[in-house]
Amino acid sequence: MDNHGSRRDFLKTSIAVGAAALSTNAVASAASPAPEAGHIKKALQIEMLPKNLSYADRMKLVKNVGFDAIEGQTVTDQHEAEEIKKAADDAKVRIHSVMNMAHWANPLSSPDPAVVEKSLEGMRTSLHNAKLWGAEAVLLVPAVVNPQVSYHDAWTRSQKQIRKLLPLAEELKVVIAIEEVWNKFLLSPLEMPKYVDEFQSPWLKSYFDVGNVVLYGYPQDWIHNLGKRIAKVHLKDFKHVEDGYRWVNLGEGEIDWPAVRKAFADVGYTGYVTTELPGGDEAYLRDVGKRVDRLVLGMS
Repeated sequence: MDNHGSRRDFLKTSIAVGAAALSTNAVASAASPAPEAGHIKKALQIEMLPKNLSYADRMKLVKNVGFDAIEGQTVTDQHEAEEIKKAADDAKVRIHSVMNMAHWANPLSSPDPAVVEKSLEGMRTSLHNAKLWGAEAVLLVPAVVNPQVSYHDAWTRSQKQIRKLLPLAEELKVVIAIEEVWNKFLLSPLEMPKYVDEFQSPWLKSYFDVGNVVLYGYPQDWIHNLGKRIAKVHLKDFKHVEDGYRWVNLGEGEIDWPAVRKAFADVGYTGYVTTELPGGDEAYLRDVGKRVDRLVLGMS
């Protein structure tokens, strides 16, 4: 997709079709603390929670539907950020990661210095959000390849800019986690490890999205190659259909979930897996949680 908004709109529309039919490692460094008890824990994105509820009621709902934590989004207003923190603390809900919201419209790979600065500022805000909320990582889409930006330029430009952010990440003790998305960049399970390793920093890891690679690869292959580089995980499912392809609810697509589950066990991943799906009511969210239990955690 050419921007974050259109990607998310497409995701919502596609999964809504499937939902209607259904209706009836720890980061291996000091960079982030290890999750408790050595098992994968489940989270959902804050965007999946009903927006007509207060933050306090949204956080209570997280617990009620059986999730351990949420992934927040960049918040520029300090009062709102404090409100989110209080709501999460009061409900004993962990905010484990932050999705940076500035990278699609303002990619670090842009040739325009003003665009790059907006992207850097968005990441700085996200990193400070993460510190306030106690989150371990901030998701970053590092670059966008397009007719104006070559693959090589996307690689070199994004790395140059990310290196400017690493001192702040280290100071705040928050990992910058690179996600593979439909941005025509970092397209193979051999390339992403190389990109990450070139930083030689415990504060730069991978945010692996299980669904994003199905169009051109296999999630279990990516997991085995990324190994301990994986800081966080996104969950969604993907299916080829007669008119192309569609994002679908967990377990309704083409992902080989037993193979994915085994791959996580093989590499010793015990961090958070976060559902990136359309939002819904309490019954829907509870069902999503049960799907995570069955497909990813291997619970009956």
